[in-house]
Amino acid sequence: MQKKLQSYLGKNIHIQYNLGRNKYETYTGKITKLFPNIFLFEEEKGTIKSFSYSDVVTKTIRISMDKDNCIL
Repeated sequence: MQKKLQSYLGKNIHIQYNLGRNKYETYTGKITKLFPNIFLFEEEKGTIKSFSYSDVVTKTIRISMDKDNCIL
């Protein structure tokens, strides 16, 4: 998973976080750093969030370049 996200490092992306019961939070920003188990995401307003690769695999989060087309 880390290799797939490497190509999106530093690019503007959207992350849709599934809170359960059809509730979602959407963040816009850039992936700033990749680590063996997690990656760091910086929102446009400067907030830094961390997500694990298992969040992507289990589809807890969805990553897209625009708000409609899901990449991962």
